[in-house]
Amino acid sequence: MSDAKGHFLVVGAGIIGLSHAWGLQKLGYQITLIDRKPPGNGASKGNAGHFATEQVFPLADPSLLPQVPSMLMDPLGPFRIKMGYLPKIVPWLARFVCNMLPARRVHNQKVISELNRTALKDWQLLLDEIGRPDLMTINGSLSVFEQTPISTQYRLANRFSRAGVACERLSAEQVAELEPALSSNVTGALWFPQTGHTFDPHQVCKALFDALMEKGARFVESEVETVSGRAEVNLTNGTWLKGDNLLLATGAWSKPFAAQLGHKVPLDTERGYHLMLPHDSGLSRPVASMERKFIITPMAGGTRLAGTVEFAGLSAPMQPRRADVLLPHGKALLPNLDSRLEDGERWMGFRPSLPDSLPVVGRSDSYPQCYFAFGHQHLGLTQAASSAQLLQKIVTGSVAGFLEQSVSANRF
Repeated sequence: MSDAKGHFLVVGAGIIGLSHAWGLQKLGYQITLIDRKPPGNGASKGNAGHFATEQVFPLADPSLLPQVPSMLMDPLGPFRIKMGYLPKIVPWLARFVCNMLPARRVHNQKVISELNRTALKDWQLLLDEIGRPDLMTINGSLSVFEQTPISTQYRLANRFSRAGVACERLSAEQVAELEPALSSNVTGALWFPQTGHTFDPHQVCKALFDALMEKGARFVESEVETVSGRAEVNLTNGTWLKGDNLLLATGAWSKPFAAQLGHKVPLDTERGYHLMLPHDSGLSRPVASMERKFIITPMAGGTRLAGTVEFAGLSAPMQPRRADVLLPHGKALLPNLDSRLEDGERWMGFRPSLPDSLPVVGRSDSYPQCYFAFGHQHLGLTQAASSAQLLQKIVTGSVAGFLEQSVSANRF
């Protein structure tokens, strides 16, 4: 790959760093990837594998407020705050509540919708470029109901449709025909035909990494101590790396690095869990539960149950029970799922989340050589390719206005 346009240091080799590095490499930049782990071994490895283009509504929803006490009290519930972490998360939660205001929700939803609008097309293009179109299947997804009134199911379907999401409410009989492995307790579902999934999100990362290396990229496996506005990176072994430009794509670890570049971003961490089971789900597409707040995805190695939100920071140990609680939910929807806890592999990852549900993508106003791509919260896999397309336009100066301003680090 020609280095006529210079050298980009890309800090972070998860799905965001890899996809953005590919886009920058296509522009003619020499790429050096830096990560303390092998590529794709963080949240990118253990996500649900769902290209969730239907998720256009910001997480800051006022309807959540009355549900929070019951969710916190439910041992099988999807939401937990570690009490010792509560004082640290309060400022983030305050901003989160502020984003429940109607005007903020309308704005944030518009931005998410725009990022999701071309997500599948952008992923198809990217996977074609690296010769791995097989890594994404566009077979739609279901969000199922067990207790929600039929009238409410139709109302929710209409809400998605009004938001520009292809959505249809299915009856219990239609759901059983589409996915016969599901429980007869399912009373209906929302059908999202324009969504996709991958059988192995880690393999997506590995394929991207291999393509980057084949085109001349370099990988440095090391922890980063500091970054500077001169596009320099100081590794923990004392080595300094210098580039012409720097991209910070360090996910949940981005806050202190952004601060070193003069940006105070209200980033925090949602710890997500999955339970990977070796048994076949019998499903042909992802199935989420609207009431249980988790998702089942058929994977190459079996069945992945994923979900839950836990606020406990980056250093607290994993709580295995947060993964274990997914099994009874999985068996409730899949009665023939012949799995025990001891069969499963527990995993925890760190979602980089901002209170407005929007990522940070773009150039630093303080240091024009430095760029950001982090904070994609639950939609890192979904938005990675379209976010990379946006960054390419920002780098080349061919985009401005609403979207660029809305995801800028300078909005805080």
